[in-house]
Amino acid sequence: MQKFLGTGVALVTPFNADKSVDFEALEKLVNFQIDNGVNYLVVLGTTGEPATLTSYEQSKVIDKIIAVNNGQLPLVLGVGGNNTSAVVETLKTKDLSGFDAILSVSPYYNKPTQEGIYQHFKAISKASPLPVILYNVPGRTAKNMEPETVIRLARDFDNIIGVKEASGDMVQSMRLIQNKPKDFMVISGDDMIALPMTLGGGAGVISVIGQALPSDFSEMIKLGLLGKCNDAFRLQYKIMDSIDLIFEEGNPAGIKSMLNKLEICGVEVRLPLVKATKDLSERIGDFIEEY
Repeated sequence: MQKFLGTGVALVTPFNADKSVDFEALEKLVNFQIDNGVNYLVVLGTTGEPATLTSYEQSKVIDKIIAVNNGQLPLVLGVGGNNTSAVVETLKTKDLSGFDAILSVSPYYNKPTQEGIYQHFKAISKASPLPVILYNVPGRTAKNMEPETVIRLARDFDNIIGVKEASGDMVQSMRLIQNKPKDFMVISGDDMIALPMTLGGGAGVISVIGQALPSDFSEMIKLGLLGKCNDAFRLQYKIMDSIDLIFEEGNPAGIKSMLNKLEICGVEVRLPLVKATKDLSERIGDFIEEY
């Protein structure tokens, strides 16, 4: 799956001051990615705040991104949840034309066993007309998807093509890379360790900071895939402080603040999220100015 090698970005959903979706800013954001070397786009992942979008808004966001992208970059759609039958129903009934794969998060809140996680993704694999990228983010789901479970799914189902690994655990990531089937992709879901994971045999990253600094970030991952360590780390150290900044008060408040400094979109998020504090916004502004 060469099309998912490199840098994917998890797009935000920009809002106007009245919290309605800002489609003009969304267009600007998508074009900014296309023009600056990003390899693919992830639509309605966690960063896109799908939990607080109505289904009508979600479909309008999808339509807008497909129209603006116009076939230029591969598109991945977030389709996940903690009710297996509801996710299966969505996959069977939703129009997924225009997308190249789905990204499906491990079930949150219910805290299933590893066997429960396996059975959940087995059902998704059987229902999905598109390739499936698993998403492990224990900080949000309260349950780690163990490497053994991921490898078992990778071996058992041909359309499960990769995992977005966001445990932040470098050793776990290395175990996945060590034991995975040949063509299975281990994609970093953590901006800070995306480069080390790529250098260790990973397939790149699905990034948050990448949409604000797409040119340097995607170049860094490209150099990592080529094994050009020193050049890649030069960019890592240039970018590094911004990663701490954007996650300091949660995602996507931080990245929206940075995109606002770049005059791409506003800072608004929807409750229960709140926008970045004045102090953080000023420090993000200082970073961009120096950058």
